Amino acid sequence: MVSAEFTAKADAVQNLTTKPSDDELLKLYGLYKQATVGDVNTDRPSAFDFKGKYKWDAWKALEGKSQEDAEAEYIEFASSLIEKYN
Repeated sequence: MVSAEFTAKADAVQNLTTKPSDDELLKLYGLYKQATVGDVNTDRPSAFDFKGKYKWDAWKALEGKSQEDAEAEYIEFASSLIEKYN
């Protein structure tokens, strides 16, 4: 179960005044999935689903990281994006 701080940061990054870069968004996605679900539990999307593959790869790269560590890293990274883009 994720913390209230995690949920607040996840909500805050949805409302940034400027959109983060694709790489930043992929990192956020991977950390979010690792924190909320754990290791990847789906098959890699097909070769034609480019966005899905990039998101899956960002999550897969974090395999083995504990959900607690992923949550802490997400909060830290989200905080830096909020400071940068708001």
